[in-house]
Amino acid sequence: MKKILITRKLIYSSEKYASKIFFAKINTKDKLLTNSEIIQMSNDCDGILSSITDQLNEETISKFSSKIKIISNFAVGFGNIDINAANKKNIIVTNTPDVLTDATAEIAILILLGAARRAKEGIQWANKKNWKWSADFLMGKQLTDARLGILGMGRIGRAVANRARSFGMKIHYHNRSRLNKDLEKDAIYHDSLKSLLSISDFFSINCPSTKETKNIINSETLKYFPDGAVISNSARGDMIDDEAMVQALKSGKIFSLGIDVYNGEPNIHPEYLNLPNVFVLPHLGSSTIRTRTAMADLAVKNIEEFFKTGKCSNKVN
Repeated sequence: MKKILITRKLIYSSEKYASKIFFAKINTKDKLLTNSEIIQMSNDCDGILSSITDQLNEETISKFSSKIKIISNFAVGFGNIDINAANKKNIIVTNTPDVLTDATAEIAILILLGAARRAKEGIQWANKKNWKWSADFLMGKQLTDARLGILGMGRIGRAVANRARSFGMKIHYHNRSRLNKDLEKDAIYHDSLKSLLSISDFFSINCPSTKETKNIINSETLKYFPDGAVISNSARGDMIDDEAMVQALKSGKIFSLGIDVYNGEPNIHPEYLNLPNVFVLPHLGSSTIRTRTAMADLAVKNIEEFFKTGKCSNKVN
């Protein structure tokens, strides 16, 4: 029986499933393991089921035992793993695509609405119990007939677009390449980021995290937005230059920001907590019972498939 290390606690049914197939070393206390602990605990293992919170850099992977043949990441993203380092060690890396598309798209719409309709301020006023109605009380931005710019029209971006259409939004997007007509539907393609930003009354970040996308929303690109735009990020925190965003929010260039992900999680930029026009969630994108169970089961199945066949359909390297 193959032995695997599961670095973070999973849904119980998924842990039980893993334990039937493998000798599973499970982090039952769900303590965030240091890289040194992961190296030590995986020393006698054949594979690792990692979490997005594990930062498996080149130094760490280079110290992995030669027994380790697979890292199955419990996430659709894999920016937390140094792929080149894994290749050098002949370790395959897998992810959990498809199963979290709908749940993440729901959160993308939630933070877009929360930012646009000033939900943070509304909750604060409701808690005070002394608010008084007036014609201009907490006026926000309406989605109906507004232009939504989507950065990244993969599975999640398209799911966001489908939901946004139900609000009557007009979909625009920028992608590495233009979609075919069946996937594009009525969305309007922009061949440059500047072109997309310039028409985005609302803007949703849904692209993968890469070296090219790091701080893609910065002091320069923020200038391209229409005044009073609403921005949401449900992808990865490193897409936004926080200092530049804070200044844009304070100046009114950007009306509001909705974020489910941010740099240095869980240590959020303090200004995001202080500013009234920032709606924040603690990385809830895939956090439903149905989705987290499906993700964990798929992460286990990826390892099972690899050891049975030597291949894996969800391999990313």
